[in-house]
Amino acid sequence: MSTDMVFETQRTWTAFLNDAESREAAGEAIYAALFDSAPSLQSLFKTPRAVMAMRFMSGLHNLVTTLADPPAMKMVVETLGFQHLDLDVTVPRVVIFRDAIADLLEAELGMHFNTTARRGWCTFLSYVGGAFVFIRHKYTDRIRILASSWETANGQSGTDTGASKEGFSAESANSSTPLQDAPDTTAASKNQTGSFEANTATTKVPKTFNDMFTFNGAVMGFGSNGWMLEVLESFDALVKNVANSYRFQEECDTLTLRLSKHKGDIKLAEFKAVMLASLRSLVPNDWNSEHEVAWTWLWENVERMMKSVLGKPPIHQRALEKFFAGLHDAEKHTLRREVYAKFFALAPSGQEFFKQSTTRLHFIADKIVEMTLEMYIKPRRMSEDISALGLRHVGYGIPTEFFWAICDGLCRSCPENDE
Repeated sequence: MSTDMVFETQRTWTAFLNDAESREAAGEAIYAALFDSAPSLQSLFKTPRAVMAMRFMSGLHNLVTTLADPPAMKMVVETLGFQHLDLDVTVPRVVIFRDAIADLLEAELGMHFNTTARRGWCTFLSYVGGAFVFIRHKYTDRIRILASSWETANGQSGTDTGASKEGFSAESANSSTPLQDAPDTTAASKNQTGSFEANTATTKVPKTFNDMFTFNGAVMGFGSNGWMLEVLESFDALVKNVANSYRFQEECDTLTLRLSKHKGDIKLAEFKAVMLASLRSLVPNDWNSEHEVAWTWLWENVERMMKSVLGKPPIHQRALEKFFAGLHDAEKHTLRREVYAKFFALAPSGQEFFKQSTTRLHFIADKIVEMTLEMYIKPRRMSEDISALGLRHVGYGIPTEFFWAICDGLCRSCPENDE
């Protein structure tokens, strides 16, 4: 895109937002324009209308603001592309989406939406749509490779695949070669000393990823890296949810909170080295360059998401502690009341799941605030507690799309605070 096209695209987007009554109103206008032009597209989106409208709004805003920075825009497009992997994005549907947005802006801005602006919007939306089609075609194969090789790496034994902290914390004295060709570890242990010798001399060749990773981590000299156990514990969820970008991001964020409790340097590249060595050992017959590329790509996504957050949890925790401690009783009461008003406005059907008394609703709101801070203080314990809480609510059949709406309602209900 030329500089003029970028400028006009960003200018008209800013004008559109300024003319709208609110961000919610702008998102609703976009949603209406899309589905009025192609009602058949409604079947693709199961999320509540208010939530979906804000997602359209947020996605477009992130794209437009990065137009002048191609590397940043590429990252945003890839992230959005993964969020649409489960949708059948086709060229005709991209054209419908593109033209609906351009026509909406022209109708809203009139003479201020000139030819250059239309060309800019059509060019960048065509690129985004084309990228979605490309990502779905290209990365589906990678995801298939990840799924099949992960099943192979963990399907060779019915035993517990939990990593042994004792085994991982022990280091090899004389060997620096990871186990890739599945040698006899009983014989190999004769060249090793200490607790690692005792651990390997009585076990057979590792048959699962966690066991192989534990072994190789010690052999490669990373036995003292306790943080690797945290990653290893979450690795199965990361692999299985790589095509679900929202869940994948959540897993990375939760893992980052747990890693924030570890002292010392965290070098994520070290995990990648042990991971690849272990997978080569467990998938020897099928492993090829495509497997290498697919698993490297997976870990690069994990690193990218985690590096953007690593080091920040302690800062966020202090800010939350200060904020919650500074709330007066009147402000807390307003928060309890407004969180539901905002939530029901964003997701009206959510009212069907909140039929308790006002006292009970206020208690739930207080618990949400409390758990928000506890997640930073005790991330592992809170993950377990929240999972248990979720299991107790399975019978309610609450759509997960409501989670975003109630979180947004909570943020909107808090008294203004820059931190």
